[in-house]
Amino acid sequence: MFSRPTEGASIAITFEGAAVAARPGDSVAAALLAAGHLVFRDTALSGAPRGPYCMMGACFDCLVEIDGVPARQACMTEVRPGMRVVRQHGAADYAHHEGATEAAPA
Repeated sequence: MFSRPTEGASIAITFEGAAVAARPGDSVAAALLAAGHLVFRDTALSGAPRGPYCMMGACFDCLVEIDGVPARQACMTEVRPGMRVVRQHGAADYAHHEGATEAAPA
């Protein structure tokens, strides 16, 4: 579905444990879409699959966990070497993510 020329520098990230080649300046969403990944999260109530929709930070359908931090907008986050990205399943559990110092407000 999405494609681009193969030449150019590459940045290695992972999605669900699988290697993904990104380009400098790519958003996480752009890199994952170019690699053929269309589902980034499941909704909290029904578990319905969601993927990027607006690609400009307005819709929140591209939420993923990045390096242990939940609810990150993939379309607004630039790739960095070694980034670990996983699907977000349901609502984010801020109180239990790596580096949390206190529970999120209710």
